[in-house]
Amino acid sequence: MLRVLAIGMLLAFAAGASAQLYRWVDKDGKVRYSDTPPTGAKATTLRPPPGSYAPAPAPGGDAAAKDAKKGPLTPAEQEAEFRKRQMEAQKARDKDDQASRDALAKQDNCARARESLASLESGQRITRAGADGERYYIDDAQRAAEIDKARQSVNSWCN
Repeated sequence: MLRVLAIGMLLAFAAGASAQLYRWVDKDGKVRYSDTPPTGAKATTLRPPPGSYAPAPAPGGDAAAKDAKKGPLTPAEQEAEFRKRQMEAQKARDKDDQASRDALAKQDNCARARESLASLESGQRITRAGADGERYYIDDAQRAAEIDKARQSVNSWCN
């Protein structure tokens, strides 16, 4: 007897849980909810809550909505997504490494250009090697030309 009563109650609750809900505003301006639509009032049908957990739509746009609509990913799709993320992360690391190498090279070239300019402006005698391998001293005109080149080098590497 108790089993029959328990089964009857479960069926009564199940029927109530699957009932349609309606929302309307009464003549006093109050919002009302009911399982039966009112007569004469404009009622809107409410959707029942989902039977299982459904995540809220992500504010990512069309791509996120498209991914959410197709459901859970298969293991092969998960693996492909994982590999894609790994490749993107590797590309980002490579780009950062290249940028840091470029920055170090620029600093090194800047330091060398400044050293060259400082030695040219120091007033010491500067020697160069000729085509035949013999050393010669540069004159004032050559020094001025090399100082201009060194200043341009400093401006390009250090700015």
